[in-house]
Amino acid sequence: MDVPGGAVLGLGVKPGPSPCTAFREGKVGVPDEVVIVDRVVKRYGGKTAVDHVSFEVRPGEILGFLGPNGAGKTTTLRMIMGITAPDEGRILFRLPEGGTGAVPRGASAAGGSGRIPAHLVGYLPEERGLYRDARVIDVLLFLASLKGLRGRAARARAMEWLERFGLGPQARARVNQLSKGMAQKVQFIAAVLHQPRLLVLDEPFSGLDPVNQELFMEEIRRLAAQGCAVLLSSHQMNLVEAMCERIFLIHQGRRVVYGPLAEIKAAYGVHRVRLLVRDPAWRVPASGLVESAEYDGPRATVLLKPGVEPAAFLASLPADAPIEEMAVARISLHEIFVRIARGEAAA
Repeated sequence: MDVPGGAVLGLGVKPGPSPCTAFREGKVGVPDEVVIVDRVVKRYGGKTAVDHVSFEVRPGEILGFLGPNGAGKTTTLRMIMGITAPDEGRILFRLPEGGTGAVPRGASAAGGSGRIPAHLVGYLPEERGLYRDARVIDVLLFLASLKGLRGRAARARAMEWLERFGLGPQARARVNQLSKGMAQKVQFIAAVLHQPRLLVLDEPFSGLDPVNQELFMEEIRRLAAQGCAVLLSSHQMNLVEAMCERIFLIHQGRRVVYGPLAEIKAAYGVHRVRLLVRDPAWRVPASGLVESAEYDGPRATVLLKPGVEPAAFLASLPADAPIEEMAVARISLHEIFVRIARGEAAA
């Protein structure tokens, strides 16, 4: 079953016509999406690492691509980048200047008629690696040349990015003289220096302090605002939640959640209620509405069961309940992720 960007799989939200389905059935021409991953399968021996996965990435958006370790995230990203080929399905690219290329079963996204022009795509892999004995500026100029950016334009753009990231003084330093955070900035710059239209980021915030996390977030948002399609994979759910309007969650090789973040959180329908009470010894009465309750002096944190509205919970409390304040919030993306990974939520 294909589920479009406006729907959530397995959470009671009725799917509409998917760009994947419409294109496959010949009902529309090439869609506006930058990338369409269409029923992609990847096997290693007897194990299916990616099982009929479909989604699309749109111009100017940051799509959060999430999943536990071993779920199939990196394998999917590598298929998009052409590092490995899908065993079934195809990946369709629609990029300015680069035309359109479909990557069928057994073909590589980086080879044949389905090749993505190198200058239109940027990739920051989870496994970092730079030429450690080379100078920073030389590394950037060499990598830029592989993307078709050379000469004065390449040098000017490299220096502009280094200054933006506070690395201007390190331009002539050797990579092995940089801190881990500095080296990560250099690798990020290498991924975006040529102004790609598609940017694939695999754990870009790993190892960064909060200040540099904010810097990366600011630059990723700026690139998206300029029309770049960003596919962002990260375990740091709070950062994904702050940056992405749409989320894709893969688990055991399969797509389990896909759609706008607001709809995903609404579909789960789980609320957390925080109470301030006059009597620290008071406890929430046992009922079929409450999943759990935690207490810290005069403060209580109550997790309601799926589908229970806060108003119904409040109405269930005795009239003399010593409640002074109440605040309500939906559970976070992190909690949704953990519930699905543990099999505690229907996906």
